[in-house]
Amino acid sequence: MRALWTAASGMKAQQLNVDTISNNLANVNTVSFKKQRVEFKDLFYETLSRNNMGEGQSRPVNLEIGHGVMPMATLRSFGMGSFEQTNNDLDFAIDGKGFFMVRDANDNMFYTRDGSFKLGMGEGGETMLVTADGYFVQSDGGDIDLGEGIQEISVNENGMMFIKRDGEEEVEELAQLTLVRFANTAGLEAVGKNMYIESAASGEAMEAFEGDGGKVMQGFLESSNVQVVEEMVKLITAQRAYEINSKSIQTADQMLEQANNLKR
Repeated sequence: MRALWTAASGMKAQQLNVDTISNNLANVNTVSFKKQRVEFKDLFYETLSRNNMGEGQSRPVNLEIGHGVMPMATLRSFGMGSFEQTNNDLDFAIDGKGFFMVRDANDNMFYTRDGSFKLGMGEGGETMLVTADGYFVQSDGGDIDLGEGIQEISVNENGMMFIKRDGEEEVEELAQLTLVRFANTAGLEAVGKNMYIESAASGEAMEAFEGDGGKVMQGFLESSNVQVVEEMVKLITAQRAYEINSKSIQTADQMLEQANNLKR
């Protein structure tokens, strides 16, 4: 019976839907996390009878039976979350569509909106601006070497960093944080740890300050854009859809049982 396989595809699809919603809810407090949703498409159709518009008796429509559903993509929503004020000089949020660029020890470039940076050590013992995983934050001059005797760090909305050192009255202009944007942000590939890498679908990174990349806000962090109430409603809907598909399988099984018990 087609109903068995059709309903089974629906149960598998809703299981993936629940998995995606669960991941959204699990990351409700993750800095700069972007929620996902699953996109579905119907499977191919079997045409039992084709339309016939000839003279006399005619059939204006086909008689078609579908074969279920399949997940096609998980679309990530890059809408901005709310901003949380931390008053930490090394916390940065982006008011716009841009991304920070960071580099790992193997010279691989990653992109993130998580601006909770730290002070770390470089390969030669220098004081560097890094992520929580030790990735080096990038500027217009590459890795950001903060130097010694740091008293105060400030960053303006254009990403320009200024440092005031111990025993000095003048403020030193250090470097400009690199902000990038992409033609197709949804095409970025998530690799975990709040990081993304560019792909053929996203296109190459472009300078963000020259467009709608946004401005840097020091002392703030971007919260997750997950709305708990919205995800809970989606979770209930997915659960009910899963139950309905399981009920279809039970009904088809009962019909098969009755057919097997027929007596002449």
